[in-house]
Amino acid sequence: MAEFTASVYQNEFLPDGGTDVNAIVTVTCSGAGTAGQTGGGAAGEIIIVDTSGSMGPETMAAAKQAAQAALAEIVDGTWFAIISGSDHAELVFPPVASGPGMVPMDSNAREAASEAIGRFSGAGGTAMSTWLDLAGTIFTSVPEVTQRHAILLTDGENRERPGALDSAIGRATGFFQCDCRGAGTDWVVPELRRISQALLGTVDIIPEPSQMQAQFQEMMRASMARGVADAQLRVWAPQGAQVLFVRQVSPSVEDLTDRRVEVNPLTGGYPTGAWADESRDYHVAVRVAAKAIGQEQLAARVQLAIGADVVAQGLVKATWSSNSELTARIDQQVAHYTGQTELASMIQEGLAAKAVGDERTATTKLGRAVQLAAETGNDEATSKLRKVVDIDDEKEGTVRLKAAVAKADEMALDTASTKTTRIKK
Repeated sequence: MAEFTASVYQNEFLPDGGTDVNAIVTVTCSGAGTAGQTGGGAAGEIIIVDTSGSMGPETMAAAKQAAQAALAEIVDGTWFAIISGSDHAELVFPPVASGPGMVPMDSNAREAASEAIGRFSGAGGTAMSTWLDLAGTIFTSVPEVTQRHAILLTDGENRERPGALDSAIGRATGFFQCDCRGAGTDWVVPELRRISQALLGTVDIIPEPSQMQAQFQEMMRASMARGVADAQLRVWAPQGAQVLFVRQVSPSVEDLTDRRVEVNPLTGGYPTGAWADESRDYHVAVRVAAKAIGQEQLAARVQLAIGADVVAQGLVKATWSSNSELTARIDQQVAHYTGQTELASMIQEGLAAKAVGDERTATTKLGRAVQLAAETGNDEATSKLRKVVDIDDEKEGTVRLKAAVAKADEMALDTASTKTTRIKK
């Protein structure tokens, strides 16, 4: 059975008149087991492959091989399906016209699905809303599947009327999780990031066809390791207090604030999706009414709940003090993740400015990103930034935009912008 623990990192001391309390809550899961095998319902997997006309022969061949490799990682007994996506979505396996749109995995189903993938051919346009909607319909057709996960691969930009994709994302949000991958450089990072963030997944670039199989295997293995189908982060704050924000800050930055659902008048619930054996960090900020020097207050109670059961809890405290040495301290974890969150924003804003020719803003933003990456020890971000800017002074954030940058390097920096690192011990 999975076990969860919660640890709180904060400086609880506030100055006279202070109101804002910040804390990092680390939630750790162990003994998660395997997807669909913990008695909480069955697991379902859908592999969605772009088969539009833009998929060239090399990319298509790699996509087939990658999808077939992902099949090999699906644990027997897991319900699964394969979708071919172009300007419409088609269920290519299992070959059914009605009834359940998924079958349990076994050796025969794996072989038949692999053969169906081998028949993929490229034609038509790209309408991702239809892909997501069909995935949702397929998951709905098997009610016993309660842990729902999809992999989506595309090589191009969505070509639908404005709002169609966002509407489909809205219909899928809270129903299934989705990891997204873009092949080559002709797809749009913000499009796939919207899907992956809403559906509690990941987004990344696969610049070369030869890298596709390994990424598909990694995504499916990670999904199969999530033995806890779903959990909710709950934040209680006292009467009159305001929860300023709730963010996941590790392993990536995901703002959960607007996804609050009411558990009771003082408690909000925030989605976390499925869990494997892992740790995640959450930044919780609460504004409370100022109290007299020497008084103490519970500012927040942060819990992880599976269904109605609370499985871990951390307490966020506030103590008002006249000791400036105590009140001036910023907790190391809070400072670190505040910087990591700003780093993600600076990279995305800098690249957006560069794309529209605003070199001054791009230089300023990406320079700040270099500075933050150095301060927070995010070596991966620094490495990717070096491919986009020439760094004159890392500490000061003094940079120059490179005259020529490979599009794949810009996209790799963009997709990795929300990935964070923990404090180096």
